[in-house]
Amino acid sequence: MLLIVLSLAQLMVILDVSAVNVALPDLSRDLGLSAGQIGWTITSYSLVFGSLLLLGGRAADLIGRRRIFLTGLAIFTVSSLASAVAGSAGTFFAARAGQGLGAAMLSPAALSIITTTFTGEARTKALGVWGAVGGAGAAIGVLLGGILTEAVDWRAIFLINVPIGVAVATRIRTVVAPDPERPRWTGLDVRGAVIATGSLAAVVYALSQASSAGWTSAQTLVLGAAGVTGLGLFSLVEGRARTPLVVIARLRERGVGGGFAMMLTASSVLFGTFLLSSMYMQEVLGTGALETGLGFLPVAIATGLGAHLGTHLVGHAGLRRAMAFAFILASVGTMLLSRVSADGTYAADILPGMVIAGLGLGIALVSVALSVLTGAAADETGMLSGLNTTGHEVGGSIGIAVLVSVATTSSVATPAALADGIGNAFLVASIIATVGGIAGPLLLPKRETFLPKLKAAPAISVH
Repeated sequence: MLLIVLSLAQLMVILDVSAVNVALPDLSRDLGLSAGQIGWTITSYSLVFGSLLLLGGRAADLIGRRRIFLTGLAIFTVSSLASAVAGSAGTFFAARAGQGLGAAMLSPAALSIITTTFTGEARTKALGVWGAVGGAGAAIGVLLGGILTEAVDWRAIFLINVPIGVAVATRIRTVVAPDPERPRWTGLDVRGAVIATGSLAAVVYALSQASSAGWTSAQTLVLGAAGVTGLGLFSLVEGRARTPLVVIARLRERGVGGGFAMMLTASSVLFGTFLLSSMYMQEVLGTGALETGLGFLPVAIATGLGAHLGTHLVGHAGLRRAMAFAFILASVGTMLLSRVSADGTYAADILPGMVIAGLGLGIALVSVALSVLTGAAADETGMLSGLNTTGHEVGGSIGIAVLVSVATTSSVATPAALADGIGNAFLVASIIATVGGIAGPLLLPKRETFLPKLKAAPAISVH
C-alpha cells in the first residue's frame, strides 16, 4: 500500500508536465495567451520544480521525510485547484509555479521514504516501480490530458489532482510513521540552496526559452553562462559546508555521478521524444486531443515493461550492460521515428519507433535509480533522491529545448516543413541516445563491484 500511495503522488507530478501538451490549443484560447506566453504553461512549472529539487531533497533529510512530503503535497494540491480556476494568464502561471514548489518537496521526499523503508530485493522492485512511473507517467499524462480535454475541459487536468491529493494525504498518515526526530532547521545550507536554486533556474530558463529567443541570443548565452558559473561556485561552497545540499565527493563515485549523467541523457530523449511525437500527431497528421492521447497508450505500456525488465537486467547483467542495451533500443526507436513525413500515418511512422524507444527508456530510468540510490545512508537518501529527480527534470528541459529548436528551424510554416524538422529532431535524439549507450559503460560501476552491493541492499544505516 505504501508503494502504491507514493507512486500515485509521483504520478501526479509527472502527469502535470506532459498532460498540458495536448491541451495547449484550448488552454491558450481560454486564457488569451499570446504565442510568446504559450511556453510558460510548461516553463512556469518545470523552472520552479527543477531548480528547487536539491533543496527539497536535503530538507527531507533534515526536517523529516513525512513532514516535507505532506507539506509539498498540500502546496501541490492547492496550487492545482488554483490552476483549474485561473481566469488570467498571470494567475495561471503563478499557480503553476506553486505546483512546481510543491512537487520539488514531495517528489524527493517520496523517493527517500521508499529507499529507507524497503530493503533487499524488495527495494530493487520498489525502485523498479518508481522508474516505471517516471517513464510511463509522461506517456500516461498525454493520454489522460487528451481524454480530459476532449471529454470535459482542459481545467479537469488540474482539478483531478484535488481529490487524489486529499486521498493520498489521508492515506499517507496511516502508512508512514511520524518522523522520529525533531526538525533540524539550523542544519539546512541556506547559502548553498540560494546558489543552487538560482543557478539551476538560470540554466533551465535559458534552455526552455532558447527555441524562441535563439540559441546565440544574449539572453540564452548570458543566462546559460551565469547558471554554469553559479553551479561551479556551488560546488566550491558545498565542499566547505557543514551540512551540504549535495556531498560533492559522492558525485565522484561512478554509481552516483555516472548515474546522474545517464539520467540527464535518458530524460532529454524521453521528454523530447514525447513532445515531438505529440507535435507530429496534432500539427502534421491533424489528430485531436483524445486521439493523440490514446496514441500514447502503447508507449506507456512499453515504458512500464521496460522498467520491469530493467530491474532484472541490472540484477543479472549489471548497470553497464543494462544501460548500453537501453540506449541501443532508444537509438533504434528514435531512428525509426526520424522517417516521419507529411503524408505518413500513426501506425507506420509513429507506433513502432515509440514502442521500441519507450521500452529502452524504461530500462534506462530504473537503472539510473538503482545506480544512484543503492548503498545510500539514511542521512543522505533525500539528498540523492533530489539529485536523481533533478537529473530527470533538468534533462527533460534540455531535451525539449534542443529537439524543439531543431524541429522548428524552418521559417516556412507548412506540414511538410514541420514534418522534416521533426524528423531531423528525432535524428538528433537518436544521436544523443547513441552517445549515452557509449558513455554508460564508461561512467557506471562494474558488474563485479555493483551487484554485491545491490544484492546485499541491507536496511539503510545511519553514519
